[in-house]
Amino acid sequence: MGVAQKYLVVHADDAGLCASENKATIAGLQSGLITSYSIMVPCPSFQEIVDFALQNPQYDYGVHLTLTCEWRDYKFGPVLPTEEVPSLVDTNGHFYKNRTLLKEHAQPEEAYKELKTQITTVFDLGMHPSHLDAHMFSIGASPALFDVYLQLGSEFNLPVLLNNRLLEMVGLPFDEKLQRKKGYLDTVIFADFSHFEAGHLNEFYWKTLDELNPGISMFLIHPAFNNEEMQQITVDHPNFGSEWRQMDFETFSTEKTRQKLDEHSIKLISWKEINDGLLS
Repeated sequence: MGVAQKYLVVHADDAGLCASENKATIAGLQSGLITSYSIMVPCPSFQEIVDFALQNPQYDYGVHLTLTCEWRDYKFGPVLPTEEVPSLVDTNGHFYKNRTLLKEHAQPEEAYKELKTQITTVFDLGMHPSHLDAHMFSIGASPALFDVYLQLGSEFNLPVLLNNRLLEMVGLPFDEKLQRKKGYLDTVIFADFSHFEAGHLNEFYWKTLDELNPGISMFLIHPAFNNEEMQQITVDHPNFGSEWRQMDFETFSTEKTRQKLDEHSIKLISWKEINDGLLS
């Protein structure tokens, strides 16, 4: 990899969550500014995004391992029957809404069974994911769950997304050995609520592009349309809510973002280039 080259993965989380998420993700991929996405297997619009992936293998995708569901009224649970993974669900059979509850209840062996099923479901449909990552990074809710994440990556010979900021976010200690694993990225960037409160998120992204360092960086975004469906899903949840997701979509659909990339000689890449060692 050239010393001064700047590489950027623009990665869309939460494909499969709902129709709005799928449509915005697909539009962003087709525009060329989103370079990778990850699929939530347990969600209602999973089959829709599977159909797209199978018909469009040129686009890079991973499995968005899912153990939590943060929404008030829009619920989903495990792929496996709940009686096989009772520690992963609440009294209604839904995933817990946050990492704290997951940590309190989840048995690692049940998390392994469920997440392995999510991955094998994708493979059994004839798909070929490039990596594994995790919804809300809930796989880091405890060291034991994080070990499951690493085990699954090894078992399926897929890189798992790793980064210091993600580990810090979930309260896990940094381990230098992780830097040697395929899937470790020095820089993973995502907006936080202070950026959203300050105005349109494009200002945060554009400023970040102005200051991007050489090497491989990743933007984690959540594109969707601010429509009735998304508003109902994210009711009372402005953090990564409907308006937020519309801003993500708009930022990575506009010519100004493309101009910023050109201005700073930032090369868009996907997990495929990383995995195949094509960066120089």
